[in-house]
Amino acid sequence: MPPSTASRYNALRLLFLAVLFTVACWLLYSVLLKTQPEDTPFRHPDVDVDCGSFATLPAKRIAIIGAGSAGASTAYYINRFSSPCQPTNITVYEASNYVGGRSTTVNVYGDPAEPVELGASIFVQVNRNLVSAAKEFGLVTTRNVDGRPKESPDMLGVWDSEVFRFVQSEGSYAWWSIAKLLWKYGLAPLRTQRLVQTIVGNFTKMYDAPNFPFSSLSQTAYDLGLTAVTSETGYDFLTANGVTPPFSTDIIQASTRVNYAQNLGEINGLLALVCMSTDGAMAVQGGNWQIFDGMLHASGAKLQLSTRVSEITDQEDGTYLVHSTPSDSSLFHPATPTDPPPHPATYDEVVLAAPFQFARLKLPPSVPHPPDTIPYVRLHVTLFASPHRLSPLAFHLPPSTPAPETILTTLPSSHYLSGPSPRARAPAGFFSISTLRPLINPSGPAGPRAEHLYKIFSPQPLNATFLAGLLGVATEAETLGGLAEGDVSWVYEKAWDSYPYLPPRVTFQEPLLGRGLWYTSGVEGFISTMETSSLMGMNVARLMVDGWEGGEDRGEL
Repeated sequence: MPPSTASRYNALRLLFLAVLFTVACWLLYSVLLKTQPEDTPFRHPDVDVDCGSFATLPAKRIAIIGAGSAGASTAYYINRFSSPCQPTNITVYEASNYVGGRSTTVNVYGDPAEPVELGASIFVQVNRNLVSAAKEFGLVTTRNVDGRPKESPDMLGVWDSEVFRFVQSEGSYAWWSIAKLLWKYGLAPLRTQRLVQTIVGNFTKMYDAPNFPFSSLSQTAYDLGLTAVTSETGYDFLTANGVTPPFSTDIIQASTRVNYAQNLGEINGLLALVCMSTDGAMAVQGGNWQIFDGMLHASGAKLQLSTRVSEITDQEDGTYLVHSTPSDSSLFHPATPTDPPPHPATYDEVVLAAPFQFARLKLPPSVPHPPDTIPYVRLHVTLFASPHRLSPLAFHLPPSTPAPETILTTLPSSHYLSGPSPRARAPAGFFSISTLRPLINPSGPAGPRAEHLYKIFSPQPLNATFLAGLLGVATEAETLGGLAEGDVSWVYEKAWDSYPYLPPRVTFQEPLLGRGLWYTSGVEGFISTMETSSLMGMNVARLMVDGWEGGEDRGEL
């Protein structure tokens, strides 16, 4: 083929693939958008109800342990689902001194006007509960990339500790990134989009009848075809469906690492696809915790912050006694807690809305099978502010080439010589580095100065030498706090038990532990997100209220 003909053929091939990719993405977005309700469908109409003989029904006393996504959602949806003729008295116990669980912020420079997410940072358009709640409470949401400095032509790079495997440009160069993606990886991106569309479509059926509410998470996941995906590693499932390296190990694995700190050879196939469902990524301005704070206020629940539940005991009349003590905790967000109860309190229903192994409470002997203990990822989060941009030299780039503003990681090619490398952590020393936004430090060494805010996820605590290398500065300090103020003006470190290890499995902890005793964190072993925790809280609320309205006082095993 003559050179000119070959060039035209290649150009046409590139154009065709780019158009095909754009159409596929548009179709995916259209299908997913149609699944979203305009508003929550669960609110009672604001009309007077004549309860007749039911006007004297005693209030249902409900204890919820945990004020994160699951606990707040449980309280919120009990209030929405219960009949106006059935009063409820909900108390939420939270060991920490803030609402939101793993969704919380800290203040840069100690300034409340500069909050930054420490934990769960984003949710997406298909997250029905979070999107509708944010809208209901009048919270302002921003796109995930709105605050970036946009000082580099490259918004994102995938680094394997040796080279960048992929770099995505922005602005007028975005089309070129799409073209490069298709040219390098062929049809793998389109196949991935189709798989994501199918799986997300099946997952969203969990919100509606006949699948909702579900008394068995395992059975519902099976009925919707989701256990066929959770039963394999991400690597094996993708390979069987025509999504092979290098796309799976470059792009999808970078996503599983930043979202779950796990590689394709260890995480299950469902989570690998969930990580690629990013359309409409957003965050609440000021912190996502405000969604859960809004839910608790809307529910009318009494909030007991800094209160740890130590034990739940059975009583002869079939109710539960909840024993609690004041806990030691640091304040992140102000709230309006009531005084901790001086004595154990009696409840008709109890919801454990936190992982059992971290709640550190004693369950009653009537619970035949306590929730299993499952291993969680210990993730280290480092936030810091600096006047320096990321050094190109730290990523083997020429000094004149700016580093991408967000850097995800994958494993070097040598790790794939004999297949995926389970439990391989981070040869690069981190899972991700994000340049979050520009700042003005009001107390710089010589007065106010412009700085950048960074966030790093890593498997181990960072040291001063590593951070100085990222910024291209010299240091003799050993700890991050010892770095020169001229180089790093503010730093905050946090180690989270962030999410479970999510290997292949087909059975999951069910929501009913015993008569009137519920558990939401079984969903963590299925999909661990703010939205799925909210979904399980909503599910428990519906099961509980259905038990009242169906003539059963409480849930039965």
